[in-house]
Amino acid sequence: MSEALDRDSGDYLMSQTHASIIDHIADPAQIRDLQPSELEQLAKELRREIVATVSRTGGHLAPSLGVVELTLALLHTYDPAQDPIIWDVGHQSYAYKILTQGLEAFQTLRQFQGMSGFPRLGESRFDHFGVGHSSTSISAALGMAVARDLQNESNKVVAVIGDGSMTAGQAYEGLNQAGDLDRDMVVVLNDNEMSISQNVGALSSFFSRALADRRYLRFKEDIKAKLLQVPRIGQDLVNYARRSEESLKNLFTPGMLFEAFKFTYVGPINGHNLRQLTNVFDQVRSLHGPVLVHVVTVKGKGYPPAESNPTHFHGVGCFEPETGEAPPKSRTSPGDYSSVFGRSMCALAKEDGRIVAISAAMPEGTGLGEFKAAYPDRFFDVGICEQHAVTFAAGLASKGLKPVVAIYSTFLQRAIDQIIHDVCLQNLPVTFCLDRGGLVGEDGPTHHGAFDLSYLRSIPNMTLMAPKDEPELQAMLALATNLSGPAAIRYPRGMGPGHELADQVHPISCGQAEILREGEETAVLAIGSRVYPALRAVQEIEGRTGAQIGLVNARFVKPLPRDTLRSLIHNGISKLLVVEENALAGGFGSAVLEFLADQDLLSGLRIKRLGLPDAFVGHGPCATLRREVGIDQDHIARALEALLGP
Repeated sequence: MSEALDRDSGDYLMSQTHASIIDHIADPAQIRDLQPSELEQLAKELRREIVATVSRTGGHLAPSLGVVELTLALLHTYDPAQDPIIWDVGHQSYAYKILTQGLEAFQTLRQFQGMSGFPRLGESRFDHFGVGHSSTSISAALGMAVARDLQNESNKVVAVIGDGSMTAGQAYEGLNQAGDLDRDMVVVLNDNEMSISQNVGALSSFFSRALADRRYLRFKEDIKAKLLQVPRIGQDLVNYARRSEESLKNLFTPGMLFEAFKFTYVGPINGHNLRQLTNVFDQVRSLHGPVLVHVVTVKGKGYPPAESNPTHFHGVGCFEPETGEAPPKSRTSPGDYSSVFGRSMCALAKEDGRIVAISAAMPEGTGLGEFKAAYPDRFFDVGICEQHAVTFAAGLASKGLKPVVAIYSTFLQRAIDQIIHDVCLQNLPVTFCLDRGGLVGEDGPTHHGAFDLSYLRSIPNMTLMAPKDEPELQAMLALATNLSGPAAIRYPRGMGPGHELADQVHPISCGQAEILREGEETAVLAIGSRVYPALRAVQEIEGRTGAQIGLVNARFVKPLPRDTLRSLIHNGISKLLVVEENALAGGFGSAVLEFLADQDLLSGLRIKRLGLPDAFVGHGPCATLRREVGIDQDHIARALEALLGP
């Protein structure tokens, strides 16, 4: 390892003269017995192990590096076996996972049948709530606090929220009820995007510690009681004193917002000062009612590449730990579906000034970085607010614009009501581009786009399609942005087949399938990512059996390519295999069966459906998961062989 890295890497590297502490942590309770100097050393060891593991497995690096000291301080004060610590989203939980499940288990992070990349109920007795989507921690923690009180228990409950999650409405819904119910709970706001100068931070820290001190709180109550005894003006004096205190707090801190929710506000606190953090949490533990501790951290702390580029290292694939660079074979190709979508958006926007783009805190992840740079006035990042994104788009569309909402499939689930009520009911021309449709790999069940075809096809006025390759994505986007009503395009994560993009994009015909191969008795009806595996399976079986098998790229789930389906049956197809990368329940195959049944075309027809099972699929490489659930090329070929048999 280079001397430059050793000199400049801060907490990532540690002196090899120290005996290892992390190897001897068998239970998080041991953290409470460590001395301050030992906690500091353990923080360095945790960063080293997180960087080393994530460089092999990929994962959410920068957020987890930023909360190492915060994690240690929480475990120093609270007992995670009895006191639930809820990590919002889970991007920040890697140090917690190491300290509660062990370093050996952490080596399997995000690997097939290994440790989940997010807290998961049932994986560990220290994981008290499963997460993966943002802004749920406060609501869940409040539920646990109320359950504790109803069961006459006395444990503490902590919600750690941050990394953008405070932009979402559910977080404030949780704060609102928590303040109203006045239950004992602690919300830790990990602020890793706000820069506070050292002097102001130190003064705010001192001031907040004073506010949290029990002696100060008792003194305040005594003063209030004495002021109320003053004849005629006692209450006025109390009100004046309260306003003075609030003005002072507002001068130095942003706490008034949280005080309005009836939380006791403590902060901002330096999130990398272990002594300060442990002192504050020790004091806060004895407070009653809802408390919010505002902690300021540096995203990517201790690993220079992540500190200098926290956006890139928020969620990252494999990389070289010495440099932070991805190895050449794993660099993202400009031909992945997200990039194709982004370039196509720029081309369409150049021709049509009414096209605008909307992202929910994922401009780079959805491929809209180039659009944002080229058309800043027509690009809107609404933060982690999918519900607002959809209704905002509806408002734009109602006044003649053509909004394109780019959101990961799994995150659009959070806005189903807005899609139905605000867009489809009013038949507004909003285009939804669902990146990560289908299985996404190592992020697992919270991130798989398994249900979009099922829930979107049930909504009136919606046009729903899935491309087989990159040029088809271009053509579908051109169609969608010229329709008079809502449309959705879903496409998978990562690379497509690698086909050259069209220089001039022409929209495809709505509801029209593509016949790729003619068949005699047997045909495969595939959509989206399963078209090319189906083609290879058909070629394999034809080579072995000599059968002539048809293949249809359906392209549309709604409207279904009805004429093509009728033609297949009328032309003698008696065996039909339907393949999709969506939940079988209510998905594309269900739509086909419903149509054939309604048209009385099922008689004498053998049908087999392949798709995602009625279960939540775990995490692991996409190829492994597709094999496990039976939708890869080999399983398509086996299903065809079975269908061809007697």
